[in-house]
Amino acid sequence: QVQLVESGGGLVQAGGSLRLSCAASGRRDVPYTTGWFRQTPGKEREFVAAINWGGDQRFYADSVKDRFTISKDIGKNVVYLQMSNLKSEDTAVYYCAGQRNGVIRKYNEYTYWGLGTQVTVSS
Repeated sequence: QVQLVESGGGLVQAGGSLRLSCAASGRRDVPYTTGWFRQTPGKEREFVAAINWGGDQRFYADSVKDRFTISKDIGKNVVYLQMSNLKSEDTAVYYCAGQRNGVIRKYNEYTYWGLGTQVTVSS
C-alpha cells in the first residue's frame, strides 16, 4: 500500500504563491503516477496536474497551465505543486493521488488518496 500526505495549504491573497507537498510512504517497488486534484463543495473533483514516476512527464489542466508547476523529488518520494499568480477560483481542497495506470485526468482512476489540504485565495 501507498500512503499520501499533503501539506502546504493555507490562506493567500490573489496574485500570491503557495507550494503544496505530497509525501508518500509505504511501498516503493510499484511505480505510479502522482496527480493533484481539487474540489469545492458541490462540485466534482477536478484534475489539476500530474507527474509520472520518473518525474520527466508532466500534465496540466488548461486552467493552471503557466501558473502551476508540478515536480518530484525522487529521493525523498515527495511531489510538489508550486502555485503562482493564484486566483480566487483556485480556492479548493487540494488532494494528492496515485495511480498505476489509467486515464491521468480522471479522478476515479486513481487508487491512492491523501486527505487533502485547504487552499483559500482571498481577492
